[in-house]
Amino acid sequence: MGRYILTGAAGFIGSRVADLLLRDGHSVLGVDNLSAAYDVRMKDYRLQGLLRREGFKFLKADISERATMDEIAALWPQADGLINLAAMAGVRASTSDPWAYLSTNTLGMLNMLELARRQGIMRVVSASTSSVYGDLGRPPHKEEASSDHPLSPYAASKKGAEAFGYAYHHLYGLDLTMLRYFTVYGPAGRPDMVMFRFCQWINEGKPVYTTGDGNQSRGFTYVEDIARGTLLALEKSRGYQIYNLGGHEVITINQLIRMLEARLGKKADVQYIPAHPADMLSNQADVSKARQELGWEPQVGLEEGVGKLVDWYLENREWAREIETP
Repeated sequence: MGRYILTGAAGFIGSRVADLLLRDGHSVLGVDNLSAAYDVRMKDYRLQGLLRREGFKFLKADISERATMDEIAALWPQADGLINLAAMAGVRASTSDPWAYLSTNTLGMLNMLELARRQGIMRVVSASTSSVYGDLGRPPHKEEASSDHPLSPYAASKKGAEAFGYAYHHLYGLDLTMLRYFTVYGPAGRPDMVMFRFCQWINEGKPVYTTGDGNQSRGFTYVEDIARGTLLALEKSRGYQIYNLGGHEVITINQLIRMLEARLGKKADVQYIPAHPADMLSNQADVSKARQELGWEPQVGLEEGVGKLVDWYLENREWAREIETP
């Protein structure tokens, strides 16, 4: 069985990747700084589930700090692979504090690449984002589409991470895979994302603030499918590769509200607010490359996935209703 380093282990996607690795009998060093970028109670919830698992070790550390490289190397020598999912996420929030995004997403990526080089870890998978596509071209986006015009500091910081990844592949021969995640949802999801926020707001009778007219569309993919795709990339991808993952079922924000209303049995108090200039109007992936080269296919449909999210929320409502949803 393998030994893996996983950054962002308390994150939404990271915790699911850790779960799958542990289920398969691998050992995982989870690294996370448990930042307050969003309500830390959600990160604590995910982390507590992992700490009870055999084969999981946790290091609270910030990948943007160079000293973290030495801490990881001392705790987890001779790793078989590194999965870098630690990130500052959020398009709109990045316009308020772009330095934090540069530090974690770009400098943090550089530190993890340097760790891999020093430790001889030749297989690295890292998270990028669909936001790098901006508003150029027409969705569904292919990996070779232009990504040189990011609309937010978040997207720019991830584009920088991709560039560092290519440089380290070129210089040191790392097998480096960048995964452009599209909109991901599921139980215990990020409270700053639309699925969790709308679920909480509708169920608790709060105003459902919707930017623009609600006709902007997003392609959604269930978190378990994203985690499986991440591990397929770790297993199969070689050289320097970029893959789209997610975004295969596209609906408008207004349609999503109606779907959640039906699942919760409650009417939403929708209040439309001005659109944000960093938002994309449409976000859909062409995942044919991941399908052909990784054998990846989403398995959980939107109706089933939204049902799982709502069920989780209602089961955990006692504390989930108090989660801050910026």
